[in-house]
Amino acid sequence: MEEPGVYRCIECNRKAAELYKDYQRGVLRISICKSCQKPVDKYIEYDPVIILINAILCKAQVYRHILFNTKINIHGKLCIFCLLCEAYLRWLQLQDSSQNPDPDDFIRYAKEWDFYRMFGIASLEQTAFLIGIFIILWSAKPVDLRTKADFTFLLKALLLSSYGKLLLIPAVIWEHDYTHLCLKLIKVFVLISNYQAIRVTLNTSRKLCLVAILNGLILENSVFYLFQRIGWNVLDNLVQLN
Repeated sequence: MEEPGVYRCIECNRKAAELYKDYQRGVLRISICKSCQKPVDKYIEYDPVIILINAILCKAQVYRHILFNTKINIHGKLCIFCLLCEAYLRWLQLQDSSQNPDPDDFIRYAKEWDFYRMFGIASLEQTAFLIGIFIILWSAKPVDLRTKADFTFLLKALLLSSYGKLLLIPAVIWEHDYTHLCLKLIKVFVLISNYQAIRVTLNTSRKLCLVAILNGLILENSVFYLFQRIGWNVLDNLVQLN
C-alpha cells in the first residue's frame, strides 16, 4: 500500500504527493490531481459532519478520503463496539423469550453468561463473514491485494464500513411494530457499505465485490445455523433444572 506521505485522489484513485498547501492562518490551496485534473481532496475544507453524512450515503469519494487520506485508528474499537451492540440485541431477544422470572443469583449469573455467549457467537459469525470475503478475493488475486499489508488495510476498511451496526441500539430502544424490518434494513445497509469498502479499497469490479460479499454472507449464515444445530444450551438446561 501507500508509503508515508503518499495520498490518493478521491476521484481516480491514483497516487498523489499532497492533499493541500496551508499558507497561513488556515488559507488552504487544494492540490489538483495530475491524472484526472480534479481536486485530490475536496473534503478537506468541509465540516466532519458533512463527511460523515456522505459516508453514510456510501459515496466512493468519501470512502477514499477516509481510508487513504486520513489517520483513523478506531477500526478495532469500532468493531468491538459493533459486536457489543449486536450481542446486546440478541441478549434482549433471548430475555424476552425467557419464561423463568426468578431473580435469584443463579438466574442472574445465567443471564450474564447469556450476554457473553451472544458476544462470542456474534464474533465468530463476523469472523466467518470476513473469511468468506477474503477467500474469494484471494482466489481472484486482484492487483491491490498482493501483500500482507494489503490484506491488513482491506480488513481495516471492512471493519470501518461496519459502523452501520451501531444503529441496532436505537432500533431496539425505539421498539415498534416495524422493528424486525428495521433490523433487516440495517443488515442490508451494512452489506452495501462493506461492498463499497471493497470496491474503493481494491478498485476492482462490481461483480467480484458482490461475489465476495455473498460468499461471506453464506459462510456467516452457515456458522449461525451450525450454532442452532449444536446449541450452546448447557447452561439453559441447568436453568430449567434449577
